[in-house]
Amino acid sequence: MLTTDPGRRTVSSRARSRRQGHGSRRHRPHRHRPHRPEGEIRDMPTEPLSQKEIEDRLRELPGWSQEGDRIARTYRLGTHFAATALVVHVARIQEELDHHSDLTLGYDTVGLTVNTHDAGGAITEKDFTLAARVQEIAPSHGAR
Repeated sequence: MLTTDPGRRTVSSRARSRRQGHGSRRHRPHRHRPHRPEGEIRDMPTEPLSQKEIEDRLRELPGWSQEGDRIARTYRLGTHFAATALVVHVARIQEELDHHSDLTLGYDTVGLTVNTHDAGGAITEKDFTLAARVQEIAPSHGAR
């Protein structure tokens, strides 16, 4: 598209963009990576927990259970919108911790299953840290 720049000759939008420092490529915003506190989950050992350690830790997380080589929980919410909001909040926590679960969004449910790929798919302390963080925020979304 050609436009007239006041006091200058006719210029294309591409030329104007280059003159303004954008080059010929589209401007791409900087991708935000959340701050990850040092020493939180990133530095946590990825050693598999023993069956007794898993059972002890599950007692601290009502509603969570062991399903094979994963820990799992399904939350029920009042609406699909509330369930979706919980998924977004969980995704933000996962990015912060750099540890990700499998999330399943249903109409009014959210299911999570988690294990640690770096430990060969075993259950580690990282999984319980993520589960505890989700357990903390779930009630604010009306989850039960």
